[in-house]
Amino acid sequence: MAAGTGPGTRLTIAVDAMGGDGAPEVPVAGALAALSELPERIRIALVGEPSRIEAVLPLAARPRIEIVAASESIHMEEAPALAVRRKRDSSIVVGLQLVRSGSADAFISAGSTGAVMAASVLELGALPGVDRPAVGAMFPTTSGPTLVLDVGANVDTKGHHLHQFARLGSVYVRDLRGLERPRVGLLNVGEEAEKGGDAVAEAYSLLEGDPEIEFVGNVEGHRIIEGACDVLVSGGFTGNVLLKFYESIAAFVVGLLQRPTRRFRRGGRVGQIVRVLDYAEYGGAPLLGVQGVSIICHGGSPPRAIKNAIRVAVQSVESGMVEDMAAALDDPGGR
Repeated sequence: MAAGTGPGTRLTIAVDAMGGDGAPEVPVAGALAALSELPERIRIALVGEPSRIEAVLPLAARPRIEIVAASESIHMEEAPALAVRRKRDSSIVVGLQLVRSGSADAFISAGSTGAVMAASVLELGALPGVDRPAVGAMFPTTSGPTLVLDVGANVDTKGHHLHQFARLGSVYVRDLRGLERPRVGLLNVGEEAEKGGDAVAEAYSLLEGDPEIEFVGNVEGHRIIEGACDVLVSGGFTGNVLLKFYESIAAFVVGLLQRPTRRFRRGGRVGQIVRVLDYAEYGGAPLLGVQGVSIICHGGSPPRAIKNAIRVAVQSVESGMVEDMAAALDDPGGR
Protein backbone atom coordinates (compact mmCIF):
# COMPACT_ATOMS: atom_id res chain seq x y z
CA MET A 1 0.00 0.00 0.00
CA ALA A 2 1.31 3.43 -0.89
CA ALA A 3 2.12 5.70 2.02
CA GLY A 4 0.70 9.19 1.83
CA THR A 5 -0.38 8.63 -1.78
CA GLY A 6 -1.02 11.92 -3.54
CA PRO A 7 -4.04 12.85 -5.65
CA GLY A 8 -2.15 12.24 -8.92
CA THR A 9 -1.08 8.67 -8.21
CA ARG A 10 -2.63 5.64 -9.86
CA LEU A 11 -4.69 3.62 -7.36
CA THR A 12 -6.27 0.19 -7.44
CA ILE A 13 -9.28 -0.58 -5.25
CA ALA A 14 -10.05 -4.27 -4.72
CA VAL A 15 -13.78 -5.05 -4.59
CA ASP A 16 -15.22 -8.34 -3.39
CA ALA A 17 -17.40 -9.25 -6.37
CA MET A 18 -18.90 -12.23 -4.53
CA GLY A 19 -19.95 -10.38 -1.37
CA GLY A 20 -23.47 -9.20 -0.58
CA ASP A 21 -27.03 -10.20 -1.39
CA GLY A 22 -26.84 -9.16 -5.04
CA ALA A 23 -23.39 -10.46 -5.97
CA PRO A 24 -21.87 -10.26 -8.48
CA GLU A 25 -24.29 -7.88 -10.22
CA VAL A 26 -24.39 -5.27 -7.44
CA PRO A 27 -20.62 -5.02 -6.74
CA VAL A 28 -19.92 -4.85 -10.48
CA ALA A 29 -22.56 -2.16 -11.02
CA GLY A 30 -21.18 -0.18 -8.08
CA ALA A 31 -17.66 -0.43 -9.46
CA LEU A 32 -18.79 0.78 -12.89
CA ALA A 33 -20.68 3.70 -11.32
CA ALA A 34 -17.59 4.68 -9.33
CA LEU A 35 -15.32 4.56 -12.37
CA SER A 36 -17.74 6.80 -14.29
CA GLU A 37 -17.19 9.52 -11.64
CA LEU A 38 -13.54 8.98 -10.70
CA PRO A 39 -10.47 10.02 -12.72
CA GLU A 40 -8.80 7.64 -15.18
CA ARG A 41 -5.97 6.83 -12.78
CA ILE A 42 -8.36 4.90 -10.51
CA ARG A 43 -8.57 1.19 -11.29
CA ILE A 44 -10.77 -1.58 -9.86
CA ALA A 45 -9.78 -5.18 -9.16
CA LEU A 46 -12.91 -7.33 -9.02
CA VAL A 47 -12.20 -10.42 -6.92
CA GLY A 48 -14.21 -13.60 -7.37
CA GLU A 49 -15.27 -16.24 -9.88
CA PRO A 50 -14.14 -14.95 -13.32
CA SER A 51 -16.97 -16.55 -15.32
CA ARG A 52 -19.66 -15.00 -13.12
CA ILE A 53 -17.99 -11.58 -13.15
CA GLU A 54 -17.42 -11.60 -16.91
CA ALA A 55 -21.09 -12.43 -17.48
CA VAL A 56 -22.17 -9.07 -16.02
CA LEU A 57 -19.16 -6.90 -16.94
CA PRO A 58 -19.47 -4.83 -20.14
CA LEU A 59 -16.52 -5.08 -22.53
CA ALA A 60 -16.19 -1.30 -22.63
CA ALA A 61 -15.23 -1.23 -18.94
CA ARG A 62 -12.40 -3.76 -19.19
CA PRO A 63 -9.49 -1.29 -19.63
CA ARG A 64 -9.95 0.02 -16.05
CA ILE A 65 -11.00 -3.25 -14.45
CA GLU A 66 -8.94 -6.30 -13.63
CA ILE A 67 -10.52 -9.61 -12.66
CA VAL A 68 -8.65 -11.45 -9.92
CA ALA A 69 -9.69 -15.09 -9.60
CA ALA A 70 -10.93 -16.47 -6.27
CA SER A 71 -12.58 -19.87 -6.35
CA GLU A 72 -14.31 -19.75 -2.95
CA SER A 73 -16.83 -17.58 -1.11
CA ILE A 74 -17.48 -17.17 2.61
CA HIS A 75 -21.16 -17.33 3.48
CA MET A 76 -22.93 -15.39 6.21
CA GLU A 77 -23.77 -18.48 8.25
CA GLU A 78 -20.15 -19.69 8.47
CA ALA A 79 -18.01 -19.12 11.56
CA PRO A 80 -15.87 -16.16 10.41
CA ALA A 81 -12.44 -17.01 11.86
CA LEU A 82 -12.68 -20.67 10.89
CA ALA A 83 -13.86 -19.85 7.36
CA VAL A 84 -11.01 -17.38 6.84
CA ARG A 85 -8.48 -20.03 7.83
CA ARG A 86 -10.04 -22.81 5.77
CA LYS A 87 -10.99 -20.85 2.65
CA ARG A 88 -7.69 -19.29 1.67
CA ASP A 89 -8.91 -18.82 -1.90
CA SER A 90 -12.06 -16.95 -0.89
CA SER A 91 -12.77 -13.55 -2.42
CA ILE A 92 -12.37 -11.86 0.99
CA VAL A 93 -8.97 -13.40 1.75
CA VAL A 94 -7.63 -12.95 -1.78
CA GLY A 95 -8.79 -9.32 -1.87
CA LEU A 96 -7.02 -8.51 1.38
CA GLN A 97 -3.90 -10.32 0.22
CA LEU A 98 -3.83 -7.91 -2.73
CA VAL A 99 -3.68 -5.03 -0.24
CA ARG A 100 -1.00 -6.74 1.84
CA SER A 101 1.19 -7.35 -1.21
CA GLY A 102 0.76 -3.81 -2.54
CA SER A 103 -1.16 -4.93 -5.63
CA ALA A 104 -4.20 -3.01 -4.36
CA ASP A 105 -4.49 0.08 -2.18
CA ALA A 106 -7.77 -0.74 -0.42
CA PHE A 107 -10.39 -3.48 -0.08
CA ILE A 108 -14.19 -3.29 -0.04
CA SER A 109 -16.68 -6.05 0.70
CA ALA A 110 -20.40 -6.41 1.34
CA GLY A 111 -19.83 -10.00 2.41
CA SER A 112 -19.68 -11.50 5.90
CA THR A 113 -18.78 -8.70 8.31
CA GLY A 114 -17.15 -11.10 10.73
CA ALA A 115 -15.07 -12.66 7.97
CA VAL A 116 -13.88 -9.29 6.67
CA MET A 117 -12.86 -8.26 10.19
CA ALA A 118 -11.08 -11.55 10.90
CA ALA A 119 -9.31 -11.63 7.54
CA SER A 120 -8.28 -7.96 7.81
CA VAL A 121 -6.58 -8.58 11.15
CA LEU A 122 -5.02 -11.85 9.95
CA GLU A 123 -3.81 -10.61 6.55
CA LEU A 124 -3.01 -6.95 7.26
CA GLY A 125 -2.30 -7.03 10.99
CA ALA A 126 -3.20 -4.44 13.59
CA LEU A 127 -1.39 -1.14 13.77
CA PRO A 128 1.28 -1.01 16.48
CA GLY A 129 -0.38 0.05 19.72
CA VAL A 130 -3.85 -1.12 18.67
CA ASP A 131 -5.23 -3.89 20.86
CA ARG A 132 -8.54 -4.18 19.03
CA PRO A 133 -9.42 -2.66 15.65
CA ALA A 134 -12.86 -1.06 15.60
CA VAL A 135 -15.61 -0.69 13.03
CA GLY A 136 -16.83 2.87 12.52
CA ALA A 137 -20.15 3.93 11.01
CA MET A 138 -21.38 7.35 9.98
CA PHE A 139 -24.65 8.41 11.63
CA PRO A 140 -26.65 11.30 10.14
CA THR A 141 -27.27 14.21 12.51
CA THR A 142 -28.65 17.73 12.25
CA SER A 143 -25.14 19.15 11.82
CA GLY A 144 -23.52 16.57 9.56
CA PRO A 145 -22.46 12.94 10.01
CA THR A 146 -21.04 11.64 13.29
CA LEU A 147 -18.61 8.71 13.28
CA VAL A 148 -19.65 6.10 15.86
CA LEU A 149 -17.18 3.39 16.87
CA ASP A 150 -17.10 0.61 17.75
CA VAL A 151 -20.33 -0.68 16.17
CA GLY A 152 -19.75 -4.39 16.54
CA ALA A 153 -16.17 -5.61 16.34
CA ASN A 154 -15.61 -5.68 20.12
CA VAL A 155 -18.44 -6.75 22.38
CA ASP A 156 -16.39 -6.55 25.60
CA THR A 157 -14.23 -3.45 25.90
CA LYS A 158 -12.09 -1.82 28.57
CA GLY A 159 -11.42 1.83 29.14
CA HIS A 160 -8.12 1.92 27.26
CA HIS A 161 -9.79 0.30 24.24
CA LEU A 162 -12.33 3.13 24.14
CA HIS A 163 -9.46 5.59 24.37
CA GLN A 164 -7.81 3.97 21.36
CA PHE A 165 -11.09 4.09 19.45
CA ALA A 166 -11.22 7.84 20.12
CA ARG A 167 -7.76 8.35 18.65
CA LEU A 168 -8.52 6.24 15.58
CA GLY A 169 -11.84 7.99 15.02
CA SER A 170 -10.33 11.43 15.42
CA VAL A 171 -7.77 10.76 12.70
CA TYR A 172 -10.39 9.31 10.36
CA VAL A 173 -12.72 12.30 10.72
CA ARG A 174 -9.85 14.76 10.48
CA ASP A 175 -8.49 13.21 7.29
CA LEU A 176 -11.76 12.48 5.51
CA ARG A 177 -13.94 15.36 6.68
CA GLY A 178 -11.24 17.97 7.10
CA LEU A 179 -12.05 18.79 10.74
CA GLU A 180 -8.80 19.80 12.44
CA ARG A 181 -9.99 19.10 15.99
CA PRO A 182 -12.95 16.70 15.85
CA ARG A 183 -15.12 16.76 18.97
CA VAL A 184 -15.08 13.39 20.72
CA GLY A 185 -17.93 12.22 22.94
CA LEU A 186 -18.32 9.12 25.11
CA LEU A 187 -21.70 7.38 24.87
CA ASN A 188 -23.19 7.15 28.36
CA VAL A 189 -26.43 7.17 30.33
CA GLY A 190 -25.80 10.64 31.73
CA GLU A 191 -23.57 13.66 31.24
CA GLU A 192 -21.96 13.50 34.70
CA ALA A 193 -18.37 12.21 34.80
CA GLU A 194 -19.18 9.53 37.38
CA LYS A 195 -21.93 7.91 35.28
CA GLY A 196 -21.53 4.45 33.74
CA GLY A 197 -19.54 1.33 34.61
CA ASP A 198 -15.83 0.88 35.28
CA ALA A 199 -14.76 0.79 31.64
CA VAL A 200 -16.60 3.99 30.79
CA ALA A 201 -15.27 5.73 33.91
CA GLU A 202 -11.72 4.72 33.00
CA ALA A 203 -12.24 5.91 29.43
CA TYR A 204 -13.59 9.24 30.66
CA SER A 205 -10.44 9.81 32.71
CA LEU A 206 -8.14 8.86 29.82
CA LEU A 207 -10.00 11.00 27.29
CA GLU A 208 -10.16 13.99 29.61
CA GLY A 209 -6.41 13.84 30.14
CA ASP A 210 -5.42 13.38 26.49
CA PRO A 211 -4.29 16.71 24.94
CA GLU A 212 -4.55 15.21 21.44
CA ILE A 213 -8.31 14.70 21.78
CA GLU A 214 -11.01 17.38 21.84
CA PHE A 215 -13.10 15.63 24.47
CA VAL A 216 -16.59 17.06 25.01
CA GLY A 217 -17.61 14.64 27.76
CA ASN A 218 -20.39 12.09 28.03
CA VAL A 219 -23.09 12.12 25.36
CA GLU A 220 -26.56 10.69 26.01
CA GLY A 221 -28.49 8.92 23.28
CA HIS A 222 -30.89 11.77 22.55
CA ARG A 223 -28.01 14.18 21.86
CA ILE A 224 -26.49 12.11 19.05
CA ILE A 225 -29.05 13.32 16.52
CA GLU A 226 -28.28 16.91 17.59
CA GLY A 227 -24.68 16.54 16.43
CA ALA A 228 -23.23 16.82 19.94
CA CYS A 229 -19.90 15.44 18.70
CA ASP A 230 -18.04 14.46 15.54
CA VAL A 231 -16.77 11.14 16.94
CA LEU A 232 -18.81 9.06 19.39
CA VAL A 233 -17.01 6.29 21.27
CA SER A 234 -18.83 3.21 22.52
CA GLY A 235 -18.33 -0.46 23.28
CA GLY A 236 -19.20 -2.76 20.39
CA PHE A 237 -22.28 -4.27 22.02
CA THR A 238 -23.98 -0.94 22.68
CA GLY A 239 -22.69 0.53 19.44
CA ASN A 240 -24.16 -2.29 17.37
CA VAL A 241 -27.55 -2.03 19.09
CA LEU A 242 -27.49 1.71 18.39
CA LEU A 243 -26.51 1.14 14.75
CA LYS A 244 -29.29 -1.37 14.10
CA PHE A 245 -31.87 0.91 15.73
CA TYR A 246 -30.63 3.91 13.76
CA GLU A 247 -30.81 1.94 10.51
CA SER A 248 -34.34 0.75 11.25
CA ILE A 249 -35.58 4.24 12.05
CA ALA A 250 -33.89 5.65 8.96
CA ALA A 251 -35.49 2.95 6.79
CA PHE A 252 -38.87 3.67 8.38
CA VAL A 253 -38.65 7.40 7.68
CA VAL A 254 -37.30 6.91 4.16
CA GLY A 255 -40.15 4.47 3.47
CA LEU A 256 -42.68 7.09 4.54
CA LEU A 257 -41.07 9.78 2.39
CA GLN A 258 -40.98 7.50 -0.65
CA ARG A 259 -44.66 6.61 -0.57
CA PRO A 260 -46.22 7.50 -3.94
CA THR A 261 -48.51 10.27 -2.73
CA ARG A 262 -48.67 13.92 -3.58
CA ARG A 263 -47.38 14.80 -0.11
CA PHE A 264 -44.16 12.76 -0.39
CA ARG A 265 -42.01 13.35 -3.46
CA ARG A 266 -38.34 12.50 -4.05
CA GLY A 267 -37.52 15.95 -5.41
CA GLY A 268 -36.63 19.14 -3.53
CA ARG A 269 -36.40 19.20 0.26
CA VAL A 270 -37.85 15.71 0.71
CA GLY A 271 -35.25 14.26 -1.65
CA GLN A 272 -32.50 15.84 0.45
CA ILE A 273 -33.93 14.25 3.60
CA VAL A 274 -34.00 10.83 1.93
CA ARG A 275 -30.35 11.18 0.91
CA VAL A 276 -29.26 12.19 4.42
CA LEU A 277 -30.98 9.18 6.00
CA ASP A 278 -29.94 6.63 3.38
CA TYR A 279 -26.94 4.58 4.61
CA ALA A 280 -25.88 4.03 0.98
CA GLU A 281 -24.74 7.66 0.85
CA TYR A 282 -22.01 7.08 3.46
CA GLY A 283 -20.05 4.37 1.68
CA GLY A 284 -19.69 1.58 4.20
CA ALA A 285 -18.03 1.19 7.59
CA PRO A 286 -14.23 1.38 7.79
CA LEU A 287 -12.34 -1.10 9.97
CA LEU A 288 -9.98 1.24 11.82
CA GLY A 289 -6.75 0.12 13.43
CA VAL A 290 -5.46 -2.33 10.81
CA GLN A 291 -2.48 -1.77 8.52
CA GLY A 292 -4.50 -1.01 5.42
CA VAL A 293 -7.82 0.37 4.20
CA SER A 294 -10.62 -2.18 4.67
CA ILE A 295 -14.24 -1.08 4.26
CA ILE A 296 -17.25 -3.19 5.19
CA CYS A 297 -20.54 -2.58 3.38
CA HIS A 298 -24.02 -3.68 4.37
CA GLY A 299 -24.99 -7.07 2.95
CA GLY A 300 -28.00 -5.51 1.25
CA SER A 301 -26.01 -2.64 -0.24
CA PRO A 302 -27.27 -1.27 -3.57
CA PRO A 303 -24.75 -0.25 -6.27
CA ARG A 304 -24.75 3.33 -4.92
CA ALA A 305 -23.37 2.13 -1.57
CA ILE A 306 -20.54 0.24 -3.30
CA LYS A 307 -19.82 3.28 -5.44
CA ASN A 308 -19.59 5.54 -2.39
CA ALA A 309 -17.46 3.00 -0.54
CA ILE A 310 -14.97 3.13 -3.41
CA ARG A 311 -14.96 6.92 -3.18
CA VAL A 312 -14.28 6.74 0.58
CA ALA A 313 -11.52 4.19 -0.03
CA VAL A 314 -9.80 6.52 -2.49
CA GLN A 315 -10.04 9.41 -0.01
CA SER A 316 -8.68 7.23 2.78
CA VAL A 317 -5.64 6.20 0.77
CA GLU A 318 -4.90 9.64 -0.62
CA SER A 319 -5.14 11.29 2.80
CA GLY A 320 -2.57 8.91 4.29
CA MET A 321 -5.13 7.94 6.92
CA VAL A 322 -3.46 4.70 8.00
CA GLU A 323 -0.08 6.37 8.41
CA ASP A 324 -1.69 9.21 10.37
CA MET A 325 -3.33 6.70 12.70
CA ALA A 326 -0.02 4.97 13.28
CA ALA A 327 1.55 8.33 14.15
CA ALA A 328 -1.31 9.21 16.51
CA LEU A 329 -0.87 5.91 18.36
CA ASP A 330 2.94 6.18 18.56
CA ASP A 331 2.64 7.86 21.93
CA PRO A 332 2.65 6.46 25.47
CA GLY A 333 -0.52 8.41 26.14
CA GLY A 334 -2.32 6.40 23.46
CA ARG A 335 -2.64 3.35 25.65
